[in-house]
Amino acid sequence: MTIPSPASVRLRRGLAAFTAGAMLMLPLQAEAAGNNTLTKTGDILRIALPAAAAGISLYKGDYTGLKQFAIAYVATVGIAYGLKQVIHERRPDGSDWHSMPSASAASAQAASAYLWHRYGWEYGVPAFGLALLTGYSRVQAKKHHWYDVAASDVIAFGVNYLVVSRYHKPYSPYEFSMGATPDSVSVQFAMNL
Repeated sequence: MTIPSPASVRLRRGLAAFTAGAMLMLPLQAEAAGNNTLTKTGDILRIALPAAAAGISLYKGDYTGLKQFAIAYVATVGIAYGLKQVIHERRPDGSDWHSMPSASAASAQAASAYLWHRYGWEYGVPAFGLALLTGYSRVQAKKHHWYDVAASDVIAFGVNYLVVSRYHKPYSPYEFSMGATPDSVSVQFAMNL
């Protein structure tokens, strides 16, 4: 078990607290979205999922993963916005011609794909479910067709497959363990050279 420096611990805790605080402010952003609860939920999740993904990496002290997430996120959302300018698909509500692909779904799926690729299914499955809810909210709000959301999902998973590597906990030459029985308490510290 590697013992981090006090400054490193304070920085990680501060950044995680900032991320949590930013996520708590998200409902204010959703007020402008209208009265539909599902639409508000989707609007919150498209921002909350990336914030949570960054917060998880910060909490773990995984700065390599944080860099990979930033690259994958910017690439995914950038591709989605770029394709909107090239593909002129009318939105289901008829408001404009920028339906394909869904940038909101791309934002949420970029985070879920990152969590899946970097940390495994334990993080990826819940995030993927929330990202699907985001896409569903966009379809129900008549802002996107189902295939606009599916295209965003494919883009997000493709970019993350190319950019994100699997997280491996850093090796530590120190091991610390404790145990207790009704008759004794044991503390063990070992150092592998």
